[in-house]
Amino acid sequence: MSGAPNSAAGGGTPAWSAADLAGDPHARSDKPARVRSMFSAIAGSYDLNNRLHSFWQDQRWRRFAVREAGVTAETDALDVACGTGDLTRLLAGAGARRVVGLDFTRAMLDVAETKRTRPSDARIEYVEGDATRLPFEPASFDVLTIAFGIRNVGDPRAALREFRRVLRPGGRLVVLEFDRPRLRVVGAVSEFYTNRVMPWTATLISGDRSGAYRYLPKSVRSFMNTAEMGEAIGEAGFGEWRATGLSLGVCVCHRAVAR
Repeated sequence: MSGAPNSAAGGGTPAWSAADLAGDPHARSDKPARVRSMFSAIAGSYDLNNRLHSFWQDQRWRRFAVREAGVTAETDALDVACGTGDLTRLLAGAGARRVVGLDFTRAMLDVAETKRTRPSDARIEYVEGDATRLPFEPASFDVLTIAFGIRNVGDPRAALREFRRVLRPGGRLVVLEFDRPRLRVVGAVSEFYTNRVMPWTATLISGDRSGAYRYLPKSVRSFMNTAEMGEAIGEAGFGEWRATGLSLGVCVCHRAVAR
């Protein structure tokens, strides 16, 4: 990823400036490089900010995703955009036979490796890789999960096609992603918090100068909504799609089955 901005938390050129975010960040050809640089900058404070700014709901959402995945002792699971490994570890704890956590950012995987504290964590393999070019043979997994990562991929539709390729027929895809709540009052409160409060407090806690917490709310506002995500999942070769709103629609869990 040559040309990636140097977005170390302590200084350097930010991955996302205000000018960069004036338009649609998903339309930028250099989005993958910027995302990698951004997550490298915030890896150390990522878990703390997730807990605080979701009011500890992020782990509840991940546990719901694991239930939707239908993990058994015969399950081979891939967690894409695994970050610091929270969902990966939950899949292993649910009894999956094999769990692979894949992420685009080495700094996030380095944090994930430090969290091996339970016997079930021994079944996890962490791999650095690109969601649009998964380093696995076709039909390698029974379950594929991705939590709050699909909108950060350079080409989400290409990633969904890759997800179908590496899943066995009948395999389950589970996607957690943020959305805009439909209830007007909830949406207004969520928008104010996400766009005004969270960027300031998260930046203060992390000491981040990469622009991560300006990018993240903008990336939600400009990404596919629930219906559009369902259509993209279907086009990638999945059926039986359903979407479940969590926390009054702030988060949505998509589940589909590989045809």
